Amino acid sequence: MTKKLIIAEKPSVAADIAKALGGFTKHDDYFESETYILSSAIGHLLELSCPEEFEVKRGKWSFAHLPVIPPHFALSPIEKTEARLKLLTKLIKRKDVGGLVNACDAGREGELIFNYIAQHTKSGKPVQRLWLQSMTQGAIRDGFAHLRAGHELQGLGDAAVCRSESDWLVGINGTRAMTAFNSKTGGFHLTTVGRVQTPTLAIVVEREKKIREFKPRSYWEVEAEFAARAGSYTGKWFDEGYKGKEDDEHARADRLWEEKRAEAIRAATQGKPGVASEETKPENRLSPLLFDLTSLQREANARFGFSAKTTLSLAQALYEKHKVLTYPRTDSRCLPEDYLPTVKETLTVLTGQGAGKGHDEVLLARYSPFAHQILARNWVLPNKRIFNNTKISDHFAIIPTPQAPKHLNEMEQKLYDFVVRRFLSVFFPAAEYLVTTRITRVESHPFKTEGKVLVNPGWLAVHGKESQEGDEGNLVAVAKDEKVKAEEVTVKANTTKPPPRYSEATLLSAMEGAGKMVDDEELKAAMAGRGLGTPATRAQIIENLIGEQYIHREGRELIPTAKAFSLMTLLNGLGVTELTQPELTGDWEWKLGRIEKGEFTRQEFMREIAEMTRHIVERAKTFEADTIPGDFGVLTAPCPRCGGEIRETYKKFQCGACDYALWKIVAGRQFEPAEIDTLLTEKQIGPLTGFRNKMGRSFTAAIKLNDNMEPEFDFGQDKAGDESAEPVDFSGQDSLGTCPKCAAPVFEHGTAYVCEKSVGPAKSCDFRSGKIILQQPVDAAQMKKLLADGKTDLLKEFVSNRTRRKFSAYLVTAGGKVGFEFEKKAPAAKKLAAKKPAKA
Repeated sequence: MTKKLIIAEKPSVAADIAKALGGFTKHDDYFESETYILSSAIGHLLELSCPEEFEVKRGKWSFAHLPVIPPHFALSPIEKTEARLKLLTKLIKRKDVGGLVNACDAGREGELIFNYIAQHTKSGKPVQRLWLQSMTQGAIRDGFAHLRAGHELQGLGDAAVCRSESDWLVGINGTRAMTAFNSKTGGFHLTTVGRVQTPTLAIVVEREKKIREFKPRSYWEVEAEFAARAGSYTGKWFDEGYKGKEDDEHARADRLWEEKRAEAIRAATQGKPGVASEETKPENRLSPLLFDLTSLQREANARFGFSAKTTLSLAQALYEKHKVLTYPRTDSRCLPEDYLPTVKETLTVLTGQGAGKGHDEVLLARYSPFAHQILARNWVLPNKRIFNNTKISDHFAIIPTPQAPKHLNEMEQKLYDFVVRRFLSVFFPAAEYLVTTRITRVESHPFKTEGKVLVNPGWLAVHGKESQEGDEGNLVAVAKDEKVKAEEVTVKANTTKPPPRYSEATLLSAMEGAGKMVDDEELKAAMAGRGLGTPATRAQIIENLIGEQYIHREGRELIPTAKAFSLMTLLNGLGVTELTQPELTGDWEWKLGRIEKGEFTRQEFMREIAEMTRHIVERAKTFEADTIPGDFGVLTAPCPRCGGEIRETYKKFQCGACDYALWKIVAGRQFEPAEIDTLLTEKQIGPLTGFRNKMGRSFTAAIKLNDNMEPEFDFGQDKAGDESAEPVDFSGQDSLGTCPKCAAPVFEHGTAYVCEKSVGPAKSCDFRSGKIILQQPVDAAQMKKLLADGKTDLLKEFVSNRTRRKFSAYLVTAGGKVGFEFEKKAPAAKKLAAKKPAKA
């Protein structure tokens, strides 16, 4: 009697299948029954490699052996899982195995894992496909009752292989070519590139450029406090003729670019009567759509600070280990149109009924009232916003399964709760508001006041928002055309701010919506719904960029390094836009989707990739480090050795007349031309922030030129206990104040402010305070204030070494040392909340 061999993606899934089907006897790493043999991979067991006859064993990082484009690929076992591959090979080749069942995860990577195993073992046995969206026992049994023929997934398999081979070709050739280029001048400078990771990095670098190039612009706002019969309220002046941002992205209807005009409005309206009129309209807000993986990662990052990788890991555990969520690696936010009965079954479990023994009663108690309400009022109805087959590809939205949660850890519980509340809220009615817009005219100048009142919470009740918490609240009532008085009119000065750095949440959105960055309308339409990477790979792309030191994660901010800027300069200089623009890689993802549907061929796709690979290598061969085009100029300062002209190049500031040169990147920080000009002119600069040690920690230091005109770090430290150290001459400086420890004068010295008695061979005090503390510059004026008053102004740019987050604090002196005093924050007042009239 022949048997079928079932191959799952992971051992835990194999155990679930054995439990669901029943009748299995467990052996070391496989199960066996009368009709099935059941085992699993451990993720990927094989990886692509170049066949021996085409691979160069020596010098593979040199241009002489590039590009590497083999006519076919070999598969090499991954060493740490080779024993499992041997077991599966042995089971596949058993004479009583008449067919195979691919039970790997339902998706592109699951298809690739199985197909590579079948290819490696040269199995010609027929294949059936188990396609699971949920890991519950019922779903598994139902999946086996509806096995699909393996050839039905041919397009998915071809797309999977194309993705794997194109990544290999671009990654291997691109990385070897850029590394070879950067290593021409000596050493080995690993420079990795990838068909998805590099355009993603380009997005982050472009944002950082905008931040660095940003020039703040002053603007003014005019606010008025109006007295009405029922109390007072605030209004803000606005331009009724404003038609949008046009050419200035910082323009707003309530912003004035001239202080004189703002003051003129204040003068014209101060103390003057006005007339208030208002319009109130109802506004409905639907619940957000169900989660796909990217939206779940994005919102979990914003809400809990989870990295994209952490969210995927938690969601995978909730799906695979606990069976309480559906398959997480999905790009759909809808459910199948025949899924209404399963939704009702899940809701019944969330009420606590039929949840089984050992379930988390406390957790289900949170959802029971809402689940009861949905079922009692029959809110689960056909609805294209929720149940829509046209918006589902391989997988549907992430929702809870009809399996009650048990033994979830704290982080798993947070994510499960997040998904369940989103699931419940999508069946609730819209939240209903009354939005009031009040226009108060004073001397023909309009002031706007807006109020928003939550009338019916609808789906917000699921999230505990049954009142107007977070809304702008009621406005004091005014009668129609009531006359009011502008009691106090204030001009508020402000400055425009640069765009924020990317967080994982916003970068995931940018990756997902990469097609929106494209100008070409036809390509934009073709890329609709596609972006950089897939929901399953985006988290790892971000982690790879961090691991390769292209990006630092500081708090929730992602900050590109000097290495990232250098790579963009190189690729743009070489004209290799294939690796920097989202259009192309987004187009590749779109084409992979077409291959899955049989609309595009694997051969055509790989031909395009091979052509692109050759182009990348040929461009890198054409240039030298000092011939890379870029926005480079000539320094003002002459060469300190020969007086020659110093030019900026891709990697250095190089004298054209002698061999004198300074590296552009030192300790992970890239020098700007103006900084090098200062260094060469004054023989020192700093202290400067942004350097990083080998552990990735940031540090601050000054740079000085030594006797050979070579740059060296200067940390401003004396050689403690060195009797030969020369006394420091402060005679040319004015004291900043008196030392809080010994009352001697305090002066600037190197990177610090020091007590006169804390330096030199006869030092008797140890008072010292850095000019930069936790990345916050402390100027001489603030040090004077600290020494005179014992406290600085509130400083807002400190960055915690532990959390990498910014914080505000005062510097204070206590016990002769400098410490922090944190701002006492008043309870947050509601914006535009009603103000009661003063009592008589």
